[in-house]
Amino acid sequence: MTVNLNKAEFIRSAVKNADFPQDDLKRVVFAGKSNVGKSSVINRLLNRKNFARVGASPGKTTHINFFLIDKAFYLVDLPGYGYAKVSQQERERWGRLIEEFFADERQISFGVFIVDIRHKPTENDIIMAECFKGLGVPFCVVANKSDKLKKSQIEPALELIADTLDISRDIIIPFSAEKGDGRDLVLERVYFNLSLGE
Repeated sequence: MTVNLNKAEFIRSAVKNADFPQDDLKRVVFAGKSNVGKSSVINRLLNRKNFARVGASPGKTTHINFFLIDKAFYLVDLPGYGYAKVSQQERERWGRLIEEFFADERQISFGVFIVDIRHKPTENDIIMAECFKGLGVPFCVVANKSDKLKKSQIEPALELIADTLDISRDIIIPFSAEKGDGRDLVLERVYFNLSLGE
């Protein structure tokens, strides 16, 4: 089955469990902290400039957004976490929403977990990795902003991410939303795990 990534449509923003689509289509879930470039990664994967909103300030995604890709699967954009300028009440609301989402294992077929390759993963990143591991669903880690490092710095950075998150180095993909490096490899993992073919 060939997927046309240009056929992407926004379906809904969920603020509670009842808002999640109730059909059986598979879901590729994107998670990451607020300033990691999650929207930019999604836009690069879809080769669309402003499909997922890219805000000048982090924390723009405040709901769980569902996009339907070629009527084949959902791309699910989770709210970014760890953004200090959001009120405590709002952070708690996001936390409850994400907990509800992860509590329903049907919601996640494959995870794309985005971290900043330039920095050691945060405590919140470790918690998110544990969420994916706890569910037992396949996921990959997209180490974004690889274009900001020298080539010699990339492998040590990937090893640090693997050690900190306690995951296999094999599931980490260096990525540049700016230049497109790593795009094909991420899509390959998504298609393979959804059994959609090329």
